[in-house]
Amino acid sequence: GTFLQAESEIAAINMVLGASAAGARAMTSSSGPGISLKQEGISYMASDELPALIVNISRTGPGLGGIAASQGDYFQATKGGGHGDYRTIVLAPYSVQEMYDLTIKGFDLADKYRMPVMILADSVLGQMKEPVAIGSRKKSTAIKKDWALTGCEGRRPHVIKSLYLDGDKSIEHNWKLAKKYQKIQKNEVMCEIKDCIDADLILIAFGSAARIAKTSIEMAREKGIKAGMLRPITLFPFPNQQIKDLSKDIRNILVVEQNTGQMVEDVLISVSENTRVTFYGKPTGNVLEAEEIFWQIEKCMNKIKTK
Repeated sequence: GTFLQAESEIAAINMVLGASAAGARAMTSSSGPGISLKQEGISYMASDELPALIVNISRTGPGLGGIAASQGDYFQATKGGGHGDYRTIVLAPYSVQEMYDLTIKGFDLADKYRMPVMILADSVLGQMKEPVAIGSRKKSTAIKKDWALTGCEGRRPHVIKSLYLDGDKSIEHNWKLAKKYQKIQKNEVMCEIKDCIDADLILIAFGSAARIAKTSIEMAREKGIKAGMLRPITLFPFPNQQIKDLSKDIRNILVVEQNTGQMVEDVLISVSENTRVTFYGKPTGNVLEAEEIFWQIEKCMNKIKTK
């Protein structure tokens, strides 16, 4: 592979756009304001249907923020952070092993659907050291890119563009993208479900917050509290159906995030009727602790008992 140090975040994303258009596998990474600066290029790539991997090791904000862990970029990542009506596939690892595995998966999904894929992690994972199994992992899948701009000798030239001045063609293009996102929602959801068979409460968290919350679930079980967990691995596509199915039998959900409440909105539109959804968040600065999440589990269960 080839590594390039770009002069700016804007230059970096446009280098990725050009490399992808020529058929190369390309990625870029940044955090905070750097990802914001890349949004115009990501929007162009979504419309151009160009595959790429963007890694966001998110940190505190808004504005300049700081270097502490945060999950405040959820909306930006999952709802299309740039201009226009588009989405990116968003993968949320919670370990160094998953950072490696989901990077491979991300490149494959980008090529499969011809679109940008984002890995949304945070500074906890970005600074973590853990053993990683590399040799035993599945190799990435190569997909023929017969659309790439590789020179048109002996064939008609390929055209990659995002400009559609004709209204009907613009509508057609946007519906084409929308149908692709619907297909992704149907086929590419990934989540981990743990200890939910007999649970009275489900905790939903992603990324490093989910890693910490797993310990909280173990603490609750040791105290006789039947708590389970659902961890979205894909934030888009979001596991709406899996949450809805679980909430038919388990009416109490605790959503934990390292922000002021973002993923909780997707949970609220996923649950069945009469499901109690409680949010607990810690926006920026200090990392969530297993004990404080456990206290929130106890608090939720006490409310159930007093009903």
